[in-house]
Amino acid sequence: MSATFDSIAAAVASAHTIGVASHIRPDADALGSTIAFAMWLRSLGKDARAFNEEGSTPKFHYLPGHELVATPPAAPQKFDLFVALDTSVKNRLGTVLGAIAPGTPLANIDHHVSNEQFGDLNFVDPTAPATGQILVEFFRHTGAEITPAMAANLFAAISTDTGSFQYAGTNERTFAAASHLISCGVDVPGLSRAMYDSQPRRRFNLLRHALNTAEFHCGDRIASFSLPLETVRELQVVPEDNEGIIDHLRSVEGVEAAVFFEELPEGKVRVSSRSKFPSIDVCKVCKIFGGGGHPMAAGARINGPLQKVKHDFLQALANEIRN
Repeated sequence: MSATFDSIAAAVASAHTIGVASHIRPDADALGSTIAFAMWLRSLGKDARAFNEEGSTPKFHYLPGHELVATPPAAPQKFDLFVALDTSVKNRLGTVLGAIAPGTPLANIDHHVSNEQFGDLNFVDPTAPATGQILVEFFRHTGAEITPAMAANLFAAISTDTGSFQYAGTNERTFAAASHLISCGVDVPGLSRAMYDSQPRRRFNLLRHALNTAEFHCGDRIASFSLPLETVRELQVVPEDNEGIIDHLRSVEGVEAAVFFEELPEGKVRVSSRSKFPSIDVCKVCKIFGGGGHPMAAGARINGPLQKVKHDFLQALANEIRN
């Protein structure tokens, strides 16, 4: 069922115990949106509980209120309402799904064009470049107060998912949302330093390795980087260190799309893909392998081994570029 801001607000008003969660391997849009929404719920007097499969990872401890996000309990919990944020496919909630008792009403708020409308209430706006932007517009529509802590989380969500306001989809609504958040008390220089200028040394080592081992395909129109488990152990990196590495590959002159292949312990390969131009739809390619996302930023988890996944995906991407 398609939802409106008013129907979501009504569902929240009639509920007391409300769960909020976002997708596995969260980014700042996922966690920032989760934290801001949970803060708003608590300001209404709701019993709000925020979850993520990985909890609040150290990378995002700059987000005020990050401690609100916990790993999900093992046993199903009773909620009057559960809200999934920034999650296009239900199983992307990971172990959070096991914490939701059967029959719980589910609201789905997201911006991915590949969203499967899995909720009882679905508000999906692919024209928004970040779920954080949707929440700003929701809060303004309902007249909710956006506190400085909520504003910082939402600004981080929007800034990171738009590549610092430079990706396709960034529009006047995006800047209006960001401007409003600044008026709510965001310290832009301080938050930006925390987001972009406070990376651990191990991530620098990973970036150096990526640049040294990057490969080019399809007449140098595709750049790729592979991260085998052996290299993960050698560099002692953690999953959150991978974020943003792919953008360095895409920035090379002549490269039209970039792909990052990450070997996972469970025998799968996590594929992240980015394109430089709207005419190259990486979401369409990822859907071939059971993934999804946006036309210019998408991903998939594909059964290994790494070399076969790499060969098959790059071939499909090359076909998309040639066509």
